[in-house]
Amino acid sequence: MRLSDQPAANLDRAVWLVSEAAKAGARVVCLPELFRSRYFCQSEEAATFDLAETVPGPSTEALAAVARRHGITVVVPVFEKRAPGLYHNSAAIIVPDGSIAGIYRKMHIPDDPGYYEKFYFTPGDLGFQAFDTPGGRIGTLICWDQWYPEAARLTALKGALVLFYPTAIGWHPREKDSLGEQQRDAWITVQRGHAISNGVYVAAVNRAGLEKPRAEAAGIEFWGSTFLSDPFGVVVARARTDGEEVVLGTVDPARVEEVRRGWPFLRDRRVDAYTGLDQRFLDRR
Repeated sequence: MRLSDQPAANLDRAVWLVSEAAKAGARVVCLPELFRSRYFCQSEEAATFDLAETVPGPSTEALAAVARRHGITVVVPVFEKRAPGLYHNSAAIIVPDGSIAGIYRKMHIPDDPGYYEKFYFTPGDLGFQAFDTPGGRIGTLICWDQWYPEAARLTALKGALVLFYPTAIGWHPREKDSLGEQQRDAWITVQRGHAISNGVYVAAVNRAGLEKPRAEAAGIEFWGSTFLSDPFGVVVARARTDGEEVVLGTVDPARVEEVRRGWPFLRDRRVDAYTGLDQRFLDRR
């Protein structure tokens, strides 16, 4: 999606795009991270907290109506207001009867130039989860989570056959010429790696377009490139880098079984030997 500075218009656009995906045959539809607004984490502004909403709330209610109308599951990213002064970067999973099957709250919160998310979001406290839907058992992680193999692994171990990553990632314009292709390639590669090492499908769903916090700012050029990888890292569907696009891809549970039989990484894990993964760093002493 391309996002404007009008939350109501963005929500209306999302409703239309999800409906279009459903008409094209989609059974599970995922929107980009924080789709109801422009990516506001480029700056720290207290007034921006006014964009937050409860769950249930406007976004989940509007998309629940679409889910009921078309009999689909929708992954709805939300700037969640949990309580006064307490906010999360979340995703609600809405199933075909319009109910919320569960909520995932982003666990890894970045704090980098242009991505000042620690100012806005409390880290998730619901853990890594998987949700049963008529389209299969799915897991949802969010953006910065996609760089952490532990998050993908634990979600796969909960039984998810598809990992959805609602995302807002792009280029700082001054870096695009020198580093842009490397950055986008790393983003694609690490998620294909999650698909391979866990024997699951991975769907990364990004926004597109240049967004600026102020007219004089360089902003971030979001690189689109939404894609679906199969369990052996084969990209079976991909969007372009600019503009809006509904990307459709087929998830075949038999492919998960086939890959895991031939490459039994879960079988051969040494669960008795991973002591230390719960430590920040293992000092050499």
